[in-house]
Amino acid sequence: MPENGKHRRSRTSSLTRGILVVTTGALALPIVGATGAFAAPAPTATVEKAATPTSVAGKGIAAQKSGSTTYSVILGDTLAKIAREHSVNGGWKALYEDNRKAVGENPDLIHPGLELTIGAKAEKKSSDTSKKADKAADRTESADRADRSERTSTSIAAQGAPAAAEAAPAVEPVAYTNDLDGWIKESLAIMAEHGIPGSYEGIHRNIMRESSGNPQAINNWDSNAAAGIPSKGLLQVIDPTFQAYHVPGTSMDSYDPVANITAACNYAADRYGSIDNVFGAY
Repeated sequence: MPENGKHRRSRTSSLTRGILVVTTGALALPIVGATGAFAAPAPTATVEKAATPTSVAGKGIAAQKSGSTTYSVILGDTLAKIAREHSVNGGWKALYEDNRKAVGENPDLIHPGLELTIGAKAEKKSSDTSKKADKAADRTESADRADRSERTSTSIAAQGAPAAAEAAPAVEPVAYTNDLDGWIKESLAIMAEHGIPGSYEGIHRNIMRESSGNPQAINNWDSNAAAGIPSKGLLQVIDPTFQAYHVPGTSMDSYDPVANITAACNYAADRYGSIDNVFGAY
């Protein structure tokens, strides 16, 4: 903005010639030269603010045009930066929407010297622009979800869906035969659930030595029998041992084949590491 002229009070002096002054609205200029006197200063002129501010210190040029602002892009500008500095309602999306024709299809590509409209037009359209942007974002998010879902389904199908197969419970419980083979196999399944070691061969070998496969076998002649706690069942377990090593989920009857085998294997694992390590009286 131009500064107001500094004036000083005129002093009365004799003039050798008359002075004709022509005013231009800012400074008084003498037409005929003075010889020993100064021309009286002209009245202070009123200076109006320029309607179009020029660029200062590298800033873009902004001009007021019928309620909106025209901004000239400078090096280093982005739509987001311009929208932030000019408080554009709706942000860079609204600014881009109002200037799509000038900017082109790529909002990230703006060139120095490009003129953008900021202001009334942007404010008028900001609400609609935000809604359109939100809808576009929703469509993009939905598309991404669909794509992820499709990729996940394809991946599971390609892998044979092992996780789903492992998680699915058995439709029907496994049926075991009511004989020595079935008793051993059922006991092994329970032992696996409780982390009790042992093999079919190790269990079968010890059963044949202790009871010959008779679940009702009982020893009435050894020291345990004399103490009133005879050995019972397929693996000849005394009641205190059966109760101490009983495995939850099996019968509390020490003559029950599965309960007897499982408790005996639990005891053997605690004392010998596994029923497989037992080859004699235990």
